Amino acid sequence: MLNHPTVDKLQQLRLTGMARALAQQALSPEIGQLAFEERLGLLVDSEAAERESRQNAARLKRAKLKQAAIPEDVDYRHPRGLDRALFARLMTGHWVSAHTTP
Repeated sequence: MLNHPTVDKLQQLRLTGMARALAQQALSPEIGQLAFEERLGLLVDSEAAERESRQNAARLKRAKLKQAAIPEDVDYRHPRGLDRALFARLMTGHWVSAHTTP
């Protein structure tokens, strides 16, 4: 089967995640052991992940943050008075969905 025209069509349809995943599947010898539905599911999952990644990147760009930081990089040894347990609870986000204050 010729995947190149299919990959091109996926790119034209702006389904870049699926196009990339299909190209990767073509390079994998064991992919033929999967059923059609399983392969299609992998392609759809890849597209969904690609879109989420693009959305997150756009949100970060619009936020214009001065520093790139992640909660896992917080140094609790520095004397800032951070409560590790409170910080962990805040990072779960349950307080937002429960409509309460931290």
